[in-house]
Amino acid sequence: MARLLSTALAKGLMRSSRAWTPAAVSRPAIQQFMNYSSGLGGAPNTNGDSMATRVAADHDTHQDFQPTSKSSDMSFSDIVAQDVKEHPVVIYMKGYPDAPRCGFSALAVKVLQQYGVPISARDILSDLKLKESVKAYSNWPTFPQIFIKGEFVGGSDIILTMHQKGELKELLGDIAQKGEQSGSS
Repeated sequence: MARLLSTALAKGLMRSSRAWTPAAVSRPAIQQFMNYSSGLGGAPNTNGDSMATRVAADHDTHQDFQPTSKSSDMSFSDIVAQDVKEHPVVIYMKGYPDAPRCGFSALAVKVLQQYGVPISARDILSDLKLKESVKAYSNWPTFPQIFIKGEFVGGSDIILTMHQKGELKELLGDIAQKGEQSGSS
């Protein structure tokens, strides 16, 4: 019974695959499909090739909908250096402060939030190149990595120890005061 069923199924698949062959479809239809799917629409020239770069009837090809390049001229190393330079507190972590994806990252964020300082964060899980660039920049293998006032401080264990000893309050004191002054003015 199983053999009969598998034979019938195989014959049915072969019949359905034979029904859809390039010979069964007219050549112009295939060319039209290829031109449309590759984004090359418009009237073909004398060689049958399409010269236009957009499908005229497709509303999604409007200039507003064209793909844009998200890459910049900055390398990941430059991005890390710029982050550290421009932000008083930067944390490279797994996830984001509102949604950490690791216990160590969550601990580091909770400790830093105790001081009311603005925290700039980047998710290292979203891009392996960013992760490797941060490791190279700090010469430190694990995450999270916290930078305060342009200097690498360490990970969650170091931040927690500094918090417990009162060293973190001293280090973040002027950053917290700047935040309060800008919020009250």
